[in-house]
Amino acid sequence: MSLRTLNDVFFAVVEREHPKVMLQRRGEVWVPLSSETIYQRVAATANALRGWGVGRGERVAILSENRPEWTIADFASLLLGAVTVPIYATLTAEQTAHILRDSGARVIFLSTEIQLQKVLSIREQTPVEKVVVMDAVENPGAVRMQDLGSEVRQSAERDPQLEASARAIGPDELATIIYTSGTTGAPKGVMLTHGNMASNLACSLADFAVQPADVSISFLPLSHVTARHVDFAMLYRGVTLAYLPFVNQLPRALLEVKPTVFVGVRRVYEKIHFPSEQTATGFPNSAFYRWAVSVGREHQSEVLAGRTPETHAWRLANRLLYSKVRAGLGGRLAIFISGGAPLGRDLAEWYADIGIRIHEGYGLTETSPVIAVNTPQAHKIGTVGKPLPNLEVRIASDGEVLVRGPSVFKQYWNKPKETEDAFVDGWFKTGDIGNLDADGFLSITDRKKDLIKTSGGKFIAPQPIENSLKHNPLIAEAVVLGEKRKFPSVLISPNFPLLEDWARSHDLPFNSRAELVAKPEVRVLYEGIVEELNQNLARFEKLKRVILVADEFSAENGTLTASMKLRRKVVAERYQRQIDEMYALAEAAGPGPQN
Repeated sequence: MSLRTLNDVFFAVVEREHPKVMLQRRGEVWVPLSSETIYQRVAATANALRGWGVGRGERVAILSENRPEWTIADFASLLLGAVTVPIYATLTAEQTAHILRDSGARVIFLSTEIQLQKVLSIREQTPVEKVVVMDAVENPGAVRMQDLGSEVRQSAERDPQLEASARAIGPDELATIIYTSGTTGAPKGVMLTHGNMASNLACSLADFAVQPADVSISFLPLSHVTARHVDFAMLYRGVTLAYLPFVNQLPRALLEVKPTVFVGVRRVYEKIHFPSEQTATGFPNSAFYRWAVSVGREHQSEVLAGRTPETHAWRLANRLLYSKVRAGLGGRLAIFISGGAPLGRDLAEWYADIGIRIHEGYGLTETSPVIAVNTPQAHKIGTVGKPLPNLEVRIASDGEVLVRGPSVFKQYWNKPKETEDAFVDGWFKTGDIGNLDADGFLSITDRKKDLIKTSGGKFIAPQPIENSLKHNPLIAEAVVLGEKRKFPSVLISPNFPLLEDWARSHDLPFNSRAELVAKPEVRVLYEGIVEELNQNLARFEKLKRVILVADEFSAENGTLTASMKLRRKVVAERYQRQIDEMYALAEAAGPGPQN
């Protein structure tokens, strides 16, 4: 089947007659949903929407954690030509109200009693006319999703009127408005057409051997373009999707579902990496562990080329260490893909050292999202792969990555000035600094807006430095500082569970995290980690001071976006006093380092 619109994904699903299109945990059991069941539920939901007057161009919001009902509501809206507006489940009531008002959504699907109360508290401030709740919640302000169109669900017959209208939707019609995470300001609504997303879906996994026998876990928030794209791509290819509402359930789900395809972001790969090191041997710093990783490093090129090393040493290390890591991931994973944020070379190399090749990709909401991806046939560690064949990528004179092609959006919702500023001569300005090498592989250095310019005029790309620091298990988050300062420094949020274990093993008493990070021994520990990294940095990049904070970064406290990206401006404002005091003390100590 050709892929022209997102509705073609739905028809590919229901025409395949798959007994396990989706899996959803109910209690202790994973319950399958067949293609027939999905058709009935989507048709029932679509007909209810049509009965409420929802048609082409009308906006329908979805506020929910990952679950089959998310995708059912999405497909039902798309079949009618309506426009889906995803909303992160972690957003506040005020943030949710802003998106509902800005998009003009008349209907909202939401997941739980908690989300229902959030929406009811701001409903009068929005244009919402109908609220549909996915859980079996009784409330006069909402309709239960399970009650929609029950007469349609009881029939195995297809709905010719619905199918005809769905097939009449064209590639140029608006499919979704996805609000960017807003790392630097108010979120913007990215308008993506059916054709934008379909053209990207047709290419992004073309070189991967993904097939109907495969299983994948849907745990990245579906309100983010990466997760939505991945799920559409998997469904189109017949992969079984196991829906996971909360990422903290992932370790258990991996063992139960035993997926064969895994798509994650850096933060998830980090969370797998740290405990994997510990549980594999119990002694991450032991001589055995160092030996096993060094053996893997010697054979890294073979792993990255897709070959299994055959030496006795590698087979032994694989049996004693590498296989135990894979067993913790379910034991069947064959394809690993990373996107959403830079993976970092250190982390990519650690995985390659234990026999796992991660295919890193790159994209943005505005590009539907994939721009480039490493594939089994064309893979180069430290890059984000080659651009998709239907896209053009070039590097501007200032290093910014520019892109054009069928998956690039046309405009932001109700923001003509921002739309105009996003393009130059028909090319979309990604805001990322990067380069294309002689073999056509794209590398991303940093976000253009994140580049730090010291008072000495030197530019520092913070992300590679931060990613190298975060490869250390004792560091949860690192933020390079130094804009208009004489020298760069770093603010670190420790990995507190590990730091607390370290403190106890060194007989350091503490009553709070604030007390812990203030201890001289802890400062020496982290300054040593930073100094080790400094040996590999240029003189002007070397981090001269370290600030330890007693907080964990999260979307809830605003230091991270809902898609787990760092909000540098918020961090700078939150810790402004400590930053200013640190630089003032450095100035008072005498002439500071000049960059």
